[in-house]
Amino acid sequence: MTTKDISLEIDNILMNSNVPSKDLLRLIEDGKMDNEPLNLIKNLDKIDQNKKYHPEGSVLNHVLLVVDEAANLKEESKDKRVFMWSALLHDIGKLTTTKLRKGRITSYNHDIEGENIAYKFLSKLGFDEKFKKEVVKLVRYHMQPLFFDKNLPFFELDKMLKECDYKEVALLSLCDRLGRGNLNQETIKLEKDRIERFKHYCDNALT
Repeated sequence: MTTKDISLEIDNILMNSNVPSKDLLRLIEDGKMDNEPLNLIKNLDKIDQNKKYHPEGSVLNHVLLVVDEAANLKEESKDKRVFMWSALLHDIGKLTTTKLRKGRITSYNHDIEGENIAYKFLSKLGFDEKFKKEVVKLVRYHMQPLFFDKNLPFFELDKMLKECDYKEVALLSLCDRLGRGNLNQETIKLEKDRIERFKHYCDNALT
């Protein structure tokens, strides 16, 4: 199979599978993601995360949980294909930004780096310019709800509102937050409430 054939298979999985993680893992195990650029997805399994925030382990484990969450919520998105590919690629920037600092695993600026990596990735798969830009902007801004919630200086409201739909950012961020191991119902409710506050703030900023 060619890279194009495999990308079409991934697209079909993302658009139609209720549990895309199983089918994506099958592609990896069958060696269909061994070559560039698809090996970037496979290589996420080599990237560790801070277990305090990600008890599920590697970045790949996290991404697979996130795409499953996204599959459950994709009907709420204005563009399901853009949304699902952004879920798959949202943490691709951790490939180059993950470092051990003072005994802690960090991935500073993985959202910014991820925009560039995702664009090159999608370009090699032959996606059109409009699609690429919409996906990579969600990758770029997927951390904004967390920055807002933590009152961090990295929150870029005006730039985000100009470049993408905050509701799509919120939906992706929710999947990102829920795509972690060992979440109880109280934590799930807390994460959903945080996303609602972010949406409310953005909505007010536009009125």
